[in-house]
Amino acid sequence: MGNICSLCHSGETSLYHEGESREYFLCSICHVVFVPKTFFHSDLIEKEMYDKHQNSIDDLVYQKYLKRLMDPVLDRVHSRACGLDFGCGPGPALSLLFEKCGFEMDIYDVFYAPDSGIFQKKYDFITASEVVEHFHDPKMELDRLFNLLNPGGVLAIKTQMVPADEDFPQWYYKRDTTHVCLFSKKSFEFLAVRWGAKLEFIDSDIVIITKSS
Repeated sequence: MGNICSLCHSGETSLYHEGESREYFLCSICHVVFVPKTFFHSDLIEKEMYDKHQNSIDDLVYQKYLKRLMDPVLDRVHSRACGLDFGCGPGPALSLLFEKCGFEMDIYDVFYAPDSGIFQKKYDFITASEVVEHFHDPKMELDRLFNLLNPGGVLAIKTQMVPADEDFPQWYYKRDTTHVCLFSKKSFEFLAVRWGAKLEFIDSDIVIITKSS
């Protein structure tokens, strides 16, 4: 028995890999690969790392990147839907793209837009682009996001999926030491079953979870 899983709180975990001066554990219940708390960065160091991200809404390549998550949402929500971009970062580009399409948007980021008022509202869709892998407490965070959805609401997630065992040691995505919760397709299948929700894999790194009506 290893560390308690950060996603499902099971004790059925085992050491999976050691690298980047930290340990990775695999949960046999929800199949998430997680880093124990002892290896987490402080908030100060983590924010300093995020401050280095330079993305501009005027960058057409970046817009194309964001639309890979945006377009599946547009296909699934009504024209007057209200959305939340969770983990928007220092430049809330995705929410601005939705606003240009006529949607009412809120943003939240623990460092850059910490408006706790969003947790008192309900949304027709929530986007989390390159966010969930940073969650220190993914069970709490994801349950909270899902509970913010209206019936029939859409949770759109972009994150890289854990590769095959033999590819994990060289996997670039884990080299970012702010990435502490790494999901597999089975992890999202676990969540969808627990929530009684519809699950769609749109691409290798894009997941849509729809709340029952």
